[in-house]
Order: sequence, then structure tokens, then C-alpha cells
Amino acid sequence: MLKEARLDSGLTQQQLADKLIKPQSFVSKVEAGERLLDVIELIEFLTAIGVNPGAFVAALAQEVTAFPAPDQRP
Repeated sequence: MLKEARLDSGLTQQQLADKLIKPQSFVSKVEAGERLLDVIELIEFLTAIGVNPGAFVAALAQEVTAFPAPDQRP
């Protein structure tokens, strides 16, 4: 979801990295799932691309609830 949000914002990985004062490889690893973000980093990431963190988390929660809980999987 983060890559899609960045692309929707019209920013390249390098432009986002510049805003975050991080290397481009940081953005690449986050988008690839190789680097996890803590809550503060997620808020900074989302703010830098112009996405409301609350709205993002709400959308993420809806996406996650579309999958069955681990104890209810076949």
C-alpha cells in the first residue's frame, strides 16, 4: 500500500527519500517489505507523501480484515 500511495502522490523514491532525509535504498526496502517501519516512521513516511495517517490506517485495517484470522483458516 505504501508504494501505491507514493506513486499516487507523484513522487519518485528519490524525491521521497530526500524529504525524509534518508537514502533512496531506505524507501526501496520499505516498499519491498525488507524494512519495517515503526509507528513514528510510518507517520513521517505518510506525511511526506501527503497522506493522512489516520485514513491510511483505517484503509489498512479494512484490507487486513478481508483475510480470515489465523485460527479460522482451513
